[in-house]
Amino acid sequence: MDFNHKLINWYSSKKRELPWRETSNPYYIWLSEIILQQTQVKQGLPYYDAFVTQYPTIFDLANASETSILKLWQGLGYYSRARNLHFTAKHIVNALNGEFPNNYKDILKLKGVGDYTASAIASIAFNEVEAVVDGNVYRVLSRYLGIETPINSTLGIKEFKSLASTLIDPKQPATYNQAIMEFGAMQCKPKNPDCTVCPFQDSCVALQNEMVDVLPVKLKKTKVTVKYFNFLVFMDPHKKTLFEKRTNKGIWQHLYQFPLIESEKSLTAEEFHLLNFKNHDILKPETLDYSLYNEVDIIHKLSHQHLHTKFWIIDVASLPKEAILIKTLTNYPSPVLISEFIDNFSF
Repeated sequence: MDFNHKLINWYSSKKRELPWRETSNPYYIWLSEIILQQTQVKQGLPYYDAFVTQYPTIFDLANASETSILKLWQGLGYYSRARNLHFTAKHIVNALNGEFPNNYKDILKLKGVGDYTASAIASIAFNEVEAVVDGNVYRVLSRYLGIETPINSTLGIKEFKSLASTLIDPKQPATYNQAIMEFGAMQCKPKNPDCTVCPFQDSCVALQNEMVDVLPVKLKKTKVTVKYFNFLVFMDPHKKTLFEKRTNKGIWQHLYQFPLIESEKSLTAEEFHLLNFKNHDILKPETLDYSLYNEVDIIHKLSHQHLHTKFWIIDVASLPKEAILIKTLTNYPSPVLISEFIDNFSF
């Protein structure tokens, strides 16, 4: 029995029952694929259900505000996915009359959609023979075929895409693509897979050569940078505070946060006192009354950044007119780092 037939047989009995597998609606499939980018199924499933409930059609998503979408997305991270999701929904509704593109090439033109996502949607929703290559597929193929080419190299990306294209079942591309991704997620796991129950144990090169633990090969990650964040949590007698929308491009674009000062290191109270007088007019030396919420930095780890964070609680007599009521803070989409502080701090 060849590779793809054996793989599909495994899938038919081992697959998880997931809502996006019960439909060929390209909107739902696209939604699930965007949510599951860099997100595990168990974490993404509640978000998928929430989006389908709140925005049952692409028209509903297109007509929603970005703030409401970011709020519903809160906690998933990589917020550019949500912004691209909204942009693309509006594009499909306004420029394509609400008709989702029905082929790989046109799907690939959509903002936020790369080769993997376009291949997944084209094959699952429209049965087009386009092989998917995601982290699970890299792992399965590198182990099964014993390929040591780094999966995140230019050569590796081309090599694995070519191999995947030769292995896909042309008669049932949707089932095959879902099968190989599910196999990588459930059976050929990144660490300590149970090879004794693997249907490929007699033909897997990595298993025969004791290379399961070293494949796939990946080039070293980008160097992680460390940043020091000081969030200014203002409080006035009217139970108001300042909450700003991030407008600069970046991981938290269009999310809300307390006023921020970056520093070159973790600040002491004395250093904070001097730094703020220099940078913020609202802080007057004669009226400054502040305390530190966390003596030890809260470290928030992102893919290429580690944020060492302190929250400074600052009591002031008055705030500018843009101040908001503290009780409304949870209405705004904010990074997990901020939302957890809001949940834990007794305002």
